[in-house]
Amino acid sequence: MSELTTEIKKLEIETLDNLKLSKAKNTIRAYKSDFKDFTLFCSKHGLKSMPSEPKIVSLYLTNMSKNSKYSTLKRRLASINVMHKYKGYYLDTKHPIIVENLIGIKRQIGVYQKSKKPLLFNDLKEIIKVISESTISNEKKLRDKALILVGFSGGFRRSELVSISREDVEFVKEGVKIFVKKSKSDQSGEGMTKAIPYFKYIEYCPVDHLKNWMHKNQNNLVFPISDKNVALIIKKYASIAGLDNKRYAGHSLRSGFATSTAESGANERNIMAMTGHKSVDMVRRYIKEADLFKNNALNKISKE
Repeated sequence: MSELTTEIKKLEIETLDNLKLSKAKNTIRAYKSDFKDFTLFCSKHGLKSMPSEPKIVSLYLTNMSKNSKYSTLKRRLASINVMHKYKGYYLDTKHPIIVENLIGIKRQIGVYQKSKKPLLFNDLKEIIKVISESTISNEKKLRDKALILVGFSGGFRRSELVSISREDVEFVKEGVKIFVKKSKSDQSGEGMTKAIPYFKYIEYCPVDHLKNWMHKNQNNLVFPISDKNVALIIKKYASIAGLDNKRYAGHSLRSGFATSTAESGANERNIMAMTGHKSVDMVRRYIKEADLFKNNALNKISKE
């Protein structure tokens, strides 16, 4: 093999590494999982998955539409496209046979998504009460209270919560500053700082609970658990508190923060500054949810 060919091969490997680094590990994993499903479909029907063509991709999407949400179809299409790019192939995802097919599917199955329920502040109070009255160890009580209160008050994603290290936390006279090194919406790793003030009532104060937990827990990671455990902990206490635990998940802390703060009058910009959302679309969904009763047309006559 010539020196030039060896150099090109090396550059190809480095380029693929850069492409992989441009996305989060979980995102890459999701792409591979989606593409694997597409490969199985193609194999079953004697079709070519790599490189593929718009007609085959369109057939796959039609097949998927029988049992999948529209959002899932869009994600699968994106995954197939990305995997083609990684391998150096071009796939025309804007081809009419794909675009028109998706429009037809969209009209047929709709795009409504039933999202997980936000954990509102009053729900949060009930959960904190449940934890206080539980028979688990005091150490776990400290951890779970701190986890839920900080997760809610900072509008954290569960992956962000379990990545907080001691060096990311700075207690100040106003409250606590927590540096988020990297998040789903910050793939370049610029980071952001979330500021959480002291609450009036110590029972629900995330700053006091975090301080107590960090004094007890000497681990470098503030919450040394998996992101899946965050969801399980929320579901567990939601169930004990009499809430439908099937409606809640790890994201309920983040959406609960956005909905609760919108309900109390916080504007889009301030909510996004805490959650790290790059688009106003999702935040506006939370505000719309908060306004269902707050600015309800029936408010005046319902009180007559």
